[in-house]
Amino acid sequence: MSTTIAHLTDVHLGPIEGFGLRYWNLKRGLGYLNWVRKRRYDHQRAVLDRIVADMEAQRPDHVAVTGDLANLGLPQEHINALAWLQALGTPERVTVVPGNHDTYSRIGRDPGARRWAAYMCSNAAGMAYLAPGADAGAVPFVRVIGEVAVVGVDSAIETPPFLAWGRIGKRQLADLAQVLELLRHAGLFRLVLVHHPPLRGQADATRALRDAAALEAVLERGGVELVIHGHNHRNMLAWLPGSVAGPEAGDAKPGLAAASGHTAVVGAPSASLAREHGHEALARYNLFRIERNGAGEPASWRTELIGRGLAEPGGPVVELDRRILTFAAACP
Repeated sequence: MSTTIAHLTDVHLGPIEGFGLRYWNLKRGLGYLNWVRKRRYDHQRAVLDRIVADMEAQRPDHVAVTGDLANLGLPQEHINALAWLQALGTPERVTVVPGNHDTYSRIGRDPGARRWAAYMCSNAAGMAYLAPGADAGAVPFVRVIGEVAVVGVDSAIETPPFLAWGRIGKRQLADLAQVLELLRHAGLFRLVLVHHPPLRGQADATRALRDAAALEAVLERGGVELVIHGHNHRNMLAWLPGSVAGPEAGDAKPGLAAASGHTAVVGAPSASLAREHGHEALARYNLFRIERNGAGEPASWRTELIGRGLAEPGGPVVELDRRILTFAAACP
């Protein structure tokens, strides 16, 4: 039996609403200027709606959204994003982790992205794999979907202007290591969701995960099968164990191809990008069709990765990429 997970990321929902004087600061002012000059033309709701319609036609079992639903982290943006999530599906069908734009700049006691808490918590089956004493809203959180354990990791932190780095933190890293070990013993496919690229060298210092080396070590020791992320607005594929030479390394190439290893790390472009901009790819989403590869112990897995999106600005949503990912069994 296979389980199909769809991956959307960096939707950057517009328009920006509710930007009152009380929310102005240097970072938001610069971000708003960037939105007015460029991003509102790059990220178009009509494109995102077409991507979502195509995704729904593929009938995935679950939808994963890896952050940056907002632009300036405003309360009204979080409220609008919640309405979008509710239209996308119920919390049982949709999982979210926040991105740096969702935690853009602190606003007193405003709950921010915690408005989406129902989409960012463990389900009943996942609670069994949490650290002792953790509640359903703790991170990392676990959702068990068929034979797939979706593990949500929060890398989003508030940063100064011109910076967009992330951090997991020692406590979350320690809990993640324990969660992955428990899931390995349960024989489940472990799918980790995080906004920032998790490996060293996958983003420049101003945008990278500050503790990427520590996260990479946890993932490698745990032998996790698949990590999906956003943030770079690019189509990316890397494998662990191994190294990444720089930001260009690991870019997925189109066409049917096979790859294997212990941990695949797959980044997706923005699901709303309507026009080409620098190194950023046009709007796309990924489908992961995951199934057990035989009945051996420890488990090995086969996943078909299908990328669908725009091949050209204004064009239809088409298949862009198809490849087989064969996951070697992790060492016991």
